[in-house]
Amino acid sequence: VVVHDVNELTEKLFPIVEAMQKHFSAGSGTYYSDSIFFLSVAMHRIMPKEITQIIQVDLDLKYKTNIRDLFDEFNNFPEGAVIGIAREMQPVYRHTFWQYRRENPQTKVGEPPPDGLPGFNSGVLLLNLEAMRQSKLYNQLLEPAVVQKLTEKYHFKGHLGDQDFFTMVGMEHPELFHVLDCTWNRQLCTWWRDHGYSDVFDQYFQCEGEVKIYHGNCNTPIPED
Repeated sequence: VVVHDVNELTEKLFPIVEAMQKHFSAGSGTYYSDSIFFLSVAMHRIMPKEITQIIQVDLDLKYKTNIRDLFDEFNNFPEGAVIGIAREMQPVYRHTFWQYRRENPQTKVGEPPPDGLPGFNSGVLLLNLEAMRQSKLYNQLLEPAVVQKLTEKYHFKGHLGDQDFFTMVGMEHPELFHVLDCTWNRQLCTWWRDHGYSDVFDQYFQCEGEVKIYHGNCNTPIPED
């Protein structure tokens, strides 16, 4: 077990992610402490080179299977993919991309699966650090000018940190992501059902198959065994 000091990590992270924080943080400014919410975005830049793969998970999870099986998903990454991530299971990005969707009525952006692009949820992440280091495209997307250009194109203003960044990049470059099955990140939050999206909510929320990891996001109770 290797313990990493949060302050040290944040110190290394801050210069890399400072520019994107203003687009994907809840606060009005760029807060030093917010950087830790972008850890996954630049993990390949701050972890020792000998670490080639990392699974990063939220704390509000319940495992129903061996996490070793999730590691096997690294073998399923298609050529060019650098991150494994599951889809967001609420219409949060239908909401966030409202202006872009209004200007582009035929878009799949913010639409529900299987054909739409509902965005991603970063509660369970497979980071192929070696692939992230090698990917010219991915590293270009971390440049402040590129982030700025994309946020302007999509009229994007988020507050969910790395999840927002991956979602926006995924709209533009889906080839960078290996989409995990919903059973690997079965989100339970239903906030958006009661906040204007009850008519379409179930299209995002449904998940067939035996759940491998429950995610009790927005403080939702996780089912007992």
